[in-house]
Parts: sequence; C-alpha cells; structure tokens
Amino acid sequence: MAELDIDLVAAPVDGSPESTTAVEYAMAIADRYDAAVHAVYVLGEPRMRGLKDGTVTDAEIAADTESFSDTLDELAAESDVAVSLSITRGFSTDIKTLHPGSVVLDTAEELGADFVVVPREPASDTDVLAKAAEYVLLYASQPVLSVSVAYTHPTVPTKRI
Repeated sequence: MAELDIDLVAAPVDGSPESTTAVEYAMAIADRYDAAVHAVYVLGEPRMRGLKDGTVTDAEIAADTESFSDTLDELAAESDVAVSLSITRGFSTDIKTLHPGSVVLDTAEELGADFVVVPREPASDTDVLAKAAEYVLLYASQPVLSVSVAYTHPTVPTKRI
C-alpha cells in the first residue's frame, strides 16, 4: 500500500467535546505524517438564525470560539503539531445551497488539506457536525476518517524536551 503524503489535516468543529475528540485524532494523524491541523469552526443553523434575529450576539459567538481556540492552543502546546482555526457559517437564511458539509469541503479545498477528520455522531443539540460528516463522507476528494466518539481518545505524542 502506498504511503500517504499529508501536509494538512482539516477537522470541522463546533466547540463540543466530540469535536475536540476529532481534533485529537486529527493531531495524531498530523503527528504521524509531520503535518499541521486546521480546525474549521462551523456555525450551525440555530447560531446563524440567532444572530439574524438578535437572540444570539456576536459577543456570545466570540466567547464560544475563543474558548475553543484556547482548547486548541492547549492541545498544540502538548504536541509538536501546528494547529490553526478558522470560523465559518454552515447555514444561511439567504443562501439556500450553503450546507455545513459544503463549507467544510470548500475550506479544505481552499487550504489544500490532504485529509479530513469528522466526528461520526451528532456533536451537539444542533447536529451541525452530523450534517457535515454525512456530506463530507459522500463528497470529499481527500481521505476521510470518521471518528466515533464512543472509542478511546488517541494518544497524541507530547513535545520532546
């Protein structure tokens, strides 16, 4: 079997523990292939509708994404893997073709990701990542690891001192 050439692993996230698990798997793959990880924070339908109708504020979104960014920083500090984060909307009341999965794949393509890691089970009550996972599994041109959160977390090697 041919060796994979992986420089960047993409992982859709929503701030949930399940998405943190997906990032941990992405980091384990990235460590194996001396690659980096890019987490794509996907804002789902309830968040986007809330922003539009005023029941969710920009400050709330910022606090959630900043908190998850801190989690990523902690994981990165424990390993030799470079981790980055972007935020995108996975739903729009104006653009009918905008889908959580399509924004994940579009971001992966734009960044040149060679591998995608998605949680297989719904990651929150909004099920944004469940929708993304199904779409990504069907349409990704990159290899995809679908992570069942029922399994044990991978071991992410720590920095050597």
